[in-house]
Amino acid sequence: MKSSDPSEKPFFTLDISRLLSRAGALVPTGIDRVEFEYARYLLASASERLEFAAMHPLGRFAPISFSMAASFITELGRSWDLGENNSVRLKKLAFRLRSSILVPRLDRNRSELLKKNQLNIYLLLSHHHLTRPSAIYAALSRHKDTLFVPMVHDLIPLEYPEYSRPREQDYHLRRIATVVRFADAVLTPSKSVKNSLQDYFLRKNKTKTPIWVIPHGVHLQAMSIDNLTTSTICELGEKPYFVFLSTIEARKNHLLLLNIWRYLVEIHGANAPKLVIVGKRGWENEQALDMLERCPALQDVVEEHNALPDADVVRLLRGARALLFPSFTEGFGLPLAEALALGTPVICSDIPVFREIGGDTAHYINPLDGMGWMRRIEEFSQMTNDEARAPNRANPRPGLHWDQSISEALTQIENLATNRQTRSD
Repeated sequence: MKSSDPSEKPFFTLDISRLLSRAGALVPTGIDRVEFEYARYLLASASERLEFAAMHPLGRFAPISFSMAASFITELGRSWDLGENNSVRLKKLAFRLRSSILVPRLDRNRSELLKKNQLNIYLLLSHHHLTRPSAIYAALSRHKDTLFVPMVHDLIPLEYPEYSRPREQDYHLRRIATVVRFADAVLTPSKSVKNSLQDYFLRKNKTKTPIWVIPHGVHLQAMSIDNLTTSTICELGEKPYFVFLSTIEARKNHLLLLNIWRYLVEIHGANAPKLVIVGKRGWENEQALDMLERCPALQDVVEEHNALPDADVVRLLRGARALLFPSFTEGFGLPLAEALALGTPVICSDIPVFREIGGDTAHYINPLDGMGWMRRIEEFSQMTNDEARAPNRANPRPGLHWDQSISEALTQIENLATNRQTRSD
């Protein structure tokens, strides 16, 4: 928008329900990171036209204390970005904020902040409570001029239900139905997600709802290795190693790599490279966990870390021969973007969304081609780190900073708000 007057720009109601529910998590998931980065950006750049709100587990939606929410977001950043051990304080803050939803005691008067004729944007960046259309309707009804802009991260439970929890297909269908019914515009992280989502809008003849592709930002490249003074990871020595950064679940294809590593040990013995798996244990993963826990050949060559702060993730990626990412399907793939931003080579599945992110820089292999993956891993093991990174230096893939990503999204939203106000005038 051209005007710098805050009253002529939209007012944002940012839903941080997911962040409150994740207060005890030592590290964020990808969706956690997205909601957190938007909260941090809006707090820094648009606090005068911002309120935080959340959904109580009992079903009530309401604004929450701005100052307390701001403190919560700051503390969360210290935990997730720097690895500070402040989980007790975070849980207490989250409990107080959730409790306040039932009896709001606000430190700012929303009616004074929200100017006359100013549009309100209800921004929901996770899939949290999209299964409750009545709750979304109640949130939109708080102000007569409210636009609903959710983010849809993926449609995996609908397209690949075999990789999801039981009943997740039904839940996700309800989420998408809520989005189609109420959304004035939708954010997606990739063209792949947009293409899938458009079909649902077409079925309801809602072809005018804009769907904006806004790739997620990366933040790891901003952290200097010189500042990473603490570490919770073991020293990996001189042996080449590879990193797999992902929740341990079936669609991530851990089983492929674990079987490859068992074979590498049979072939190369003590000279086999190491594999470092970083991610919490998810679902539908029994065979992978059995191999991690019970396969003798893997005990000295595969490390598992369920929760590492970003500082340690940066350290690992900077020293790795490559990031491995053999997923069958993804909505985006933050680890891929983050690794490329750090100059780390990436060997990943040949799927459309990864080609969107990796362009000509990543190395693509079919996720079913076990021998192809093993040959490429052996090839990178025989290189030095400088040799492995040489193509990346010639063809860098920096990606967007989070500030750039969010600024692009807010520009789209504010342009939509301007057009709506112009038509209403």
